Amino acid sequence: MRFGICILPDRPWSQTRALWQRAEEMGFDHAWTYDHLVWGGLPDSQWFSCVPTLTAAAGVTERIGLGAFVVSPNFRHPVAFSREVQTLADISGGRFLLGLGVGGTPDDTILGQPDLTVRQRVDRFQEFADILDQTMRNDHVSVDGEYYRARDMRLVGGNVRDRVPLLLAGNGPRSVRFAARSGDGWITTGTGADSLDDWFDGVARSVATFDEALSDGASGVPRYLSLDASPRNALESVDLFDEMVGRAEELSFTDVIVHWPRDSEPYRAPLEVLEAVVSRGLGSL
Repeated sequence: MRFGICILPDRPWSQTRALWQRAEEMGFDHAWTYDHLVWGGLPDSQWFSCVPTLTAAAGVTERIGLGAFVVSPNFRHPVAFSREVQTLADISGGRFLLGLGVGGTPDDTILGQPDLTVRQRVDRFQEFADILDQTMRNDHVSVDGEYYRARDMRLVGGNVRDRVPLLLAGNGPRSVRFAARSGDGWITTGTGADSLDDWFDGVARSVATFDEALSDGASGVPRYLSLDASPRNALESVDLFDEMVGRAEELSFTDVIVHWPRDSEPYRAPLEVLEAVVSRGLGSL
């Protein structure tokens, strides 16, 4: 099992720089931040951009993976974004972990976009991911899609996908199957539930869908589970953390992600629990 921690970008870099450095010192395998224009969980908070934050984090760390959790089509074009991916992959020395997802509210309305049905949003996401994949692999890319177009986009000097995996987020069956077919890994937050048992039951159903959709012979595909998307915060206590990691491992997840404890919701938890988990070694379970 590998362990990740997500650091919300709701404070200036002068205040969060030390958290990124400490995450590496603590032994986390990867550290993440959100990619939004405005996040519904903290709509009245300061908010800082994902790619510059990860670029800054790359400059003050050496080993830890650096993840976008997750990029969506809501305010990005896959062709222009591919250049940011290429640059961040270079600056980080290949440590960039690129999560991609459908996206949600309010990012889906801020730029005055037309309302899309759920099916259309998933269609747009899949087209976004496919075009981004092409621009990261090939030189002279031209595409006429339903949502995006490209004219002779250049990639000179190598395959960015050799260094940047596409980790596709999916909770519903269609997106889970797409992640299995087209991604280098799968990220899931599960689906809404009132209890921890119900949430893990839903995750188990998604795992079954993912396994069924995998190509014949595929194995070892990274699977990331965001534990704090459950009805409980994994860092409420050491015992709860151990229980949730154990249940994730039983479901064949290779990676789990928790959030840096905050003094208020969301992700309110005692910092002492994180420190206790780390003090015994993250790989001790």
